[in-house]
Amino acid sequence: MPWHPPSRSSMWLLLVLLQAAVLPAQLCGDPARDPDPSVYLALRLGADHNRREEEQYLARLRDVFQRRYGRSLQTAIQPHAAPHGHPQQDAAAAEHGTSAEAEWPETGRLALYLLGLRAACPPPEHGPQRTLVTWLKFYLEEDWAGSRRHGHPLTSYYQYGLGVLALCVHRKRVREEVIRRLLEAEQHGRFGHGDSSAVDTEAVAALAFTCLERQRLVGAGLAAELRTATRRVRRRMVEAQGQDGFFGNIYSTPWAMQVFIASNVCRAQSAYGRAMAALLGDLGAFTTGATMAQALPALHGRSYLDIASMQCREEPDTLVPVGLDPPPEVPGDKAVRLLVECREPRCPQRRLYDQLVPVPAGASLLDVLKVAAAQGPHNFTFDTQDTPQGPFLSRVLGLEARQQDRSYWQLLSAPSISLQMGVADYRPRDKETLILRLSHW
Repeated sequence: MPWHPPSRSSMWLLLVLLQAAVLPAQLCGDPARDPDPSVYLALRLGADHNRREEEQYLARLRDVFQRRYGRSLQTAIQPHAAPHGHPQQDAAAAEHGTSAEAEWPETGRLALYLLGLRAACPPPEHGPQRTLVTWLKFYLEEDWAGSRRHGHPLTSYYQYGLGVLALCVHRKRVREEVIRRLLEAEQHGRFGHGDSSAVDTEAVAALAFTCLERQRLVGAGLAAELRTATRRVRRRMVEAQGQDGFFGNIYSTPWAMQVFIASNVCRAQSAYGRAMAALLGDLGAFTTGATMAQALPALHGRSYLDIASMQCREEPDTLVPVGLDPPPEVPGDKAVRLLVECREPRCPQRRLYDQLVPVPAGASLLDVLKVAAAQGPHNFTFDTQDTPQGPFLSRVLGLEARQQDRSYWQLLSAPSISLQMGVADYRPRDKETLILRLSHW
């Protein structure tokens, strides 16, 4: 069955809910929170624009990234070099990450910012971009140093793939070894992390492969391998599509749809049409600026590869921010059972906490955790980190989720249903059992 575009009424609902109502609100959001490059990308790939708001948000992005990467890489690592600046020792310092600036790669975030700069109109000067490209290439090497030690990038294949994609969109060549690392991971099924879906990682890799081939940044032999890998990814996505129409889950589906869009096969692929219908039927699941920004390009029929061919021209300056009323309070109360589990050797026992927590009927999981911490006498504690996607659960009962160990606090509804929302977005049902499990990806 061929794909048919969404109806005008569906697209109107999309524009009102995603663009006009929420994403521009993110532009004017909390100034203390770092701006998210993916939000800017979503607005640039949209059909309508608010040029003033987009320019202001880009200025905030530049301010943040200029502070972080304004200096050249050589200058940044200079304090850690030998007293006389021996070049071989400088190179070793870079390879092993002795620079405090580059102690932990920010591959994915820097890649998204570079993609955003390419999408800007008018395009920024090339000088600062060259410095950022150098940093990103350095991060890719630093990231891969973790593979030699741990068998995987220090960050993730998702971020590594974003780095390759961003360099390609900027038409920057990368060493063949850098590309083959990602290609071999796809060939050997290394993109999965724990019980979670690998669809988003496979999609990012496939977009990078398609870009490298399209921009003719690789030789004919490698280009053929990348084409084959992209077809494998699309085939796996179609085979794994659920009865609900989603690829993996609702949040990974927009990434998968970008692969079909970039490959120019969406109109002939019925799986794409089912995914589009499923996404339009469940827009309410996208409750943060970051998740909406992830969905918006695909819903407009655009992919990140379109950034490479964007031209500055007269754009409709018609997007008007619309404020949303807060959701009404739900009367009554509910009781949620909260479990904390840990299967690591550092934990004294597998089940660390098991209590019933009474909360208001409209409470989120984050509200449940706050009440559990306040009710005592069971000494429940937790910490969160602020991210563009909202609060991220980083520590529970003193046990920290560490990226170095590839550990994270998995959110589950009993017995083992993985929650597809963050702690601030998920609203448990009355008598529901929620599990916080320290897991590995």
